Amino acid sequence: MYGIVNKSIEYLVKTNYGEEKWDAVKLESGITIDFFVSSESYDDDITYKLAGALSVVINIPVHKVLEIFGQWWILKTGREKYGHLMEAGGKNLKQFLVNLPLFHNRIMLIYPRLTPPEFRISHIEEQSLHVHYYSLRKGLKEFVRGLLLGLGQMYEVPVTVEMIDCRENGSNHETFKVSW
Repeated sequence: MYGIVNKSIEYLVKTNYGEEKWDAVKLESGITIDFFVSSESYDDDITYKLAGALSVVINIPVHKVLEIFGQWWILKTGREKYGHLMEAGGKNLKQFLVNLPLFHNRIMLIYPRLTPPEFRISHIEEQSLHVHYYSLRKGLKEFVRGLLLGLGQMYEVPVTVEMIDCRENGSNHETFKVSW
């Protein structure tokens, strides 16, 4: 993953829990990198170690850490670093989600070595749709749930996100029903 992801975790921890907690997360994770460079690529294992360490340090399950981080990614990192791209995604939640499959095409202009996930949208209704998430990376479904919840917050729309299917159940991807 690119350094921007790890920097965002650091920002989340320092903002919400303080510098001392970030030091504790780094110690717990065993990560000795002092500074993440946004445009540099880092081993995915670093990000997973940071999330696991944060889980230990603040005493919440790692799946909840990933969900919180997904919301943070939309509301802080997304808005602050990629505001123009976020705004171009749609005028409302439904438009953004329908346009989601094209979003990483624009991100790849900034990060050309990105290995992005793939999103597909189906079952489009007036107040809901299904988001299909395909990725080479495993273990990020709760991060995606957090992203979807964060998008609801960004558009100021109450959202529910229901897991319909996942790889643990034999599927080749995760499927979320997003309702508003």
